[in-house]
Amino acid sequence: MEITAAQALVRCLEKENIEIIFGIPGAAIAPVYDALYNSKIKHVLVRHEQGAVHAADGYARATGRVGVCMATSGPGATNLVTGIANAYMDSVPIVVITGQVNTERVGTDAFQEVDTTGITIPITKHNFLLKDPAQLGETVKKAFYIASTGRSGPVLIDLPGDVTSSKIKFKYPETVKLRGYKPTYRGHPNMIKEAARLIGEARRPVIYAGGGILSSSAFGELKQLAETIDAPVTNTFMGLSSFPGDHPLFLGMLGLHGTRYANMAITECDLLIALGARFDDRVTGRISAFAPDAKIIHIDIDPAEIGKNVKINIPVVGDVKQVLQSLLTQVKKTERPEWHKRIQELKEAYQMRYSREGGLKPQFIVERLNAETGGDSLVVTDVGQHQMWVAQYYRFNKPRMLISSGGLGTMGFGLPAAAGAQLGIPGQQVVLITGDGSFQMTIQELATVKEQNLPLKIFILNNQRLGMVRQFQQVYYEGRYMAVDFLFHPDFEVLARAYGIDGFTIRSEEDAVRMLPGILKSPGPALVNCLVYPEENVIPMVPAGKGIDEAIEFAEGESKL
Repeated sequence: MEITAAQALVRCLEKENIEIIFGIPGAAIAPVYDALYNSKIKHVLVRHEQGAVHAADGYARATGRVGVCMATSGPGATNLVTGIANAYMDSVPIVVITGQVNTERVGTDAFQEVDTTGITIPITKHNFLLKDPAQLGETVKKAFYIASTGRSGPVLIDLPGDVTSSKIKFKYPETVKLRGYKPTYRGHPNMIKEAARLIGEARRPVIYAGGGILSSSAFGELKQLAETIDAPVTNTFMGLSSFPGDHPLFLGMLGLHGTRYANMAITECDLLIALGARFDDRVTGRISAFAPDAKIIHIDIDPAEIGKNVKINIPVVGDVKQVLQSLLTQVKKTERPEWHKRIQELKEAYQMRYSREGGLKPQFIVERLNAETGGDSLVVTDVGQHQMWVAQYYRFNKPRMLISSGGLGTMGFGLPAAAGAQLGIPGQQVVLITGDGSFQMTIQELATVKEQNLPLKIFILNNQRLGMVRQFQQVYYEGRYMAVDFLFHPDFEVLARAYGIDGFTIRSEEDAVRMLPGILKSPGPALVNCLVYPEENVIPMVPAGKGIDEAIEFAEGESKL
């Protein structure tokens, strides 16, 4: 019996055990939506296509599964572009399905036609323009395989309307093979042996753990390695929640806004063990000053990342979890009292602190949320100052407890990503910490939150400005502030109620202490407008061109740079 390719696509998605699709329909993708009518797959109608792709992204990060979103041709597809790039930069497995004009009209500037595959080539791991309906099953299987294997990432399938309307015999392969695509999972035995030898010889090692730990679910192996070789652990921003925040070996985040003691430990170490991290410029600062006396072991599944930014002594290409399992059989139990004495001196000399003068501080809100949730809530952030305060002052005690836009730095990511995460793990408390600038970029997804009755708790750290840009202008443009202060804001508390969501305003520390427990325990969604001290800056901060040991830090009695 033949069925339409659109019906076959839905069956393929069911075979992949897809539970939820985020999207918005349109004419070019209408056959697929019609086929979804009789499926058990849940469709979440968002309010903007950007919300769909960010929600699929948040779902994938929270669950560890592949997220799926869908849009029509033309503007529907182009509205997905930012979210696809965001997933690509952060190596998030999503499959994006877009409608396209009929095949005979491709390239004719037809209504709502755009070269979707051409536009997304640089920001997808792979993409397909499907012209032969008989290839649908194999194409979908390849898309999910590519998205979720090796270094994960987004894959796009562009479907012309006449293709999805064509009749085919349904066939979905159990496996697929792709010529030239063979991800390496097991590291080279000689390289692992050399890594174990360097660890055995080191006196001052530091583990530098990135998002690869989360992607490969190597939390247990990371903790076991750190405790076995008695090495302190610092996280990249993307790696936060891969190591317990309350562990005595934890140094916090390193880099541009990292803790000074983490940065100083990197500067003084004699061995750096990089795990699933890519030596981003926000981590390294001036390259010549980064870990200047250290030999470096780099373990990563993507060979293109090794040696890209810094010189590596021992490269190990492979899945971090599998490589660590091999490495753990070759390292010996070690204690390093002298190194930990020095680490403690650094922690005492460079404590994280901020002034409580001047008004309600955003760091205080983050600390109170940490205290009230015990570090066990899944925290989603947008991008800006609030994102860095979360990294600095929230302690994550369980894996996959932070979702944020790291590589692309996408303002507006937070609200739809939090909705996707909450739908993916409905039993988990999800807290969105956002800024007033970021929040207003995808504010319409409050309707999705209400419609889906998600118990999401939204905290806006409202400083009435684009705080991180303003801080940038303060440091690098002599305080010539241009287009960073909002002269009008809606009343967010009232706005929440317009969407049928409970709204609150916090103006002081006393408000926060009194109101937060009840808000967090309330059953439905809630939006909390936190009116924070507007002059607060993110400190420490490594100025451009400086080494990570040259950070500007907090001076007593000051709250700004």
